Amino acid sequence: MGSGQILAQQTTYCNPINIDYGFTPIPNFSEWGKHRATADPVIVNFKGDYYLFSTNQWGYWHSNDMLKWNFISKKFLRPWNKGYDELCAPAVGVIGDTMIVFGSTYTNNFTLWMSTNPKANEWKPLVDSFEIGGWDPAFFTDDDGKLYMYNGSSNVFPLYGIELDRKTFKPIGTRKEIYHLKSWRYGWQRFGEHMDNTFLDAFMEGAWITKYKNKYYLQYGAPGTEFSGYADGVAIGNSPLGHFEEQSDPLSMKLGGFARGAGHGASFQDNSGKYWHVSTIMLSVKNNFERRIGIWPTGFDADDMMWTSTAFGDYPHYLPKYREMDQVPLQSNPAFTGWMLLNYKKPVKVSSTLGGYSANNINDEQMKTYWSAVSANQSEWLQSDLGSIVKVNAIQINYADQDATFLGKQTNLYHQYKIFASDDGVKWNLIIDKSSNKIDIPHEYVELEKPILTRFLRMENVHMASGKFAISGFRVFGKGNGYKPPPVKQFMVLRTEKDKRSAWIKWSPVDD
Repeated sequence: MGSGQILAQQTTYCNPINIDYGFTPIPNFSEWGKHRATADPVIVNFKGDYYLFSTNQWGYWHSNDMLKWNFISKKFLRPWNKGYDELCAPAVGVIGDTMIVFGSTYTNNFTLWMSTNPKANEWKPLVDSFEIGGWDPAFFTDDDGKLYMYNGSSNVFPLYGIELDRKTFKPIGTRKEIYHLKSWRYGWQRFGEHMDNTFLDAFMEGAWITKYKNKYYLQYGAPGTEFSGYADGVAIGNSPLGHFEEQSDPLSMKLGGFARGAGHGASFQDNSGKYWHVSTIMLSVKNNFERRIGIWPTGFDADDMMWTSTAFGDYPHYLPKYREMDQVPLQSNPAFTGWMLLNYKKPVKVSSTLGGYSANNINDEQMKTYWSAVSANQSEWLQSDLGSIVKVNAIQINYADQDATFLGKQTNLYHQYKIFASDDGVKWNLIIDKSSNKIDIPHEYVELEKPILTRFLRMENVHMASGKFAISGFRVFGKGNGYKPPPVKQFMVLRTEKDKRSAWIKWSPVDD
């Protein structure tokens, strides 16, 4: 085997984002297997850096490029706080030169924290026991300096909003009901994997406010975190507490593909002023609350309608520094590279297979399924046949949790591996060597410095973070040798008078 790594100064990223997700800290959530989990993300741009907070991570991340995320350990619970939820669905706000953080609670003794230097992990209590609690809280500071708080997570009650006193952080007046779901009108707000409203009514949660051209864009998650249709809606108002009028379509929704779901998130601007939306990706195999995080390009069109593009949203996208100027999303995704998935359901070989965790799960574009080897030994490997010699730009490696041994956040985990390329499956060249890696990379993504022409790729395990060598998606991106598909023919949308929330979409089948 030859050698010669060809790694790039990366210009791209790929969802789910590659951060060192903690494992669920809740024992009864792990009865079907210990697993990584987080959700309900917030990213704020604070003093030129991006800060990411999410559920039960025992800390937070910061980044200056939205690619490399550096974890900072921090426990926000005080001795008098009992329970497993160490910042569940956290609220993160910015007031001038100060960041404030608060977690979900139904009590009145959770601390409201503040920091002027979160990168150095310098925090102190702003209010020892914040008077008003609430699940899925959020903060918004208006241009006039007024501070607002929002909360709500229920399939019965609405979202609420209230103004806070900037000096005392006590509520001014009483909270106001600001939004109710209308699943009787908007089909995407119906509960269930098939949006059929069986079992439970839809949930609404995760309020967030973005101000644009003196309008207030209220974002909210619905209808349920465990479904592919988990999405963020948006309603527009002329004041921070409404009245809000819906945009009829979801703001962010991703029903298909490898990474599904785009709900309960937050919007933010990068350092050049472009907008992004971070939200929750569902996995929900070992537990309903097994989830990941995705980041999508966002913006406003000529009519001031807010949009998020999740088209090819789990394919490589350009980072903020390299993203093109915003365009109407119907014309173009301003961050999409155009690199295609090259190994979907192509032939694979593996070193061993544990039970029913078969090799075909490696490239079936289902994050819920995975292949597992019988061990985590260095003798374990997988091989992907791309079918012909094609141009490869990037590779994403999505590890799965098989027989993991941890609960809660671990800071000393790491993965190690090597990837080789071959034209004929006989002579191999080393293209990626992470055998000395010392960081936790559960959704590893590597952009090659220069595209390579190859047919076969082989990944060899060196070290697993926890459990057996298991992969939910070995995904190869670049350009193949085929032709662009022709336009869809005989496309039609059928609706009935009985229920216009549902439609039947049809088009002529094609052979390839």
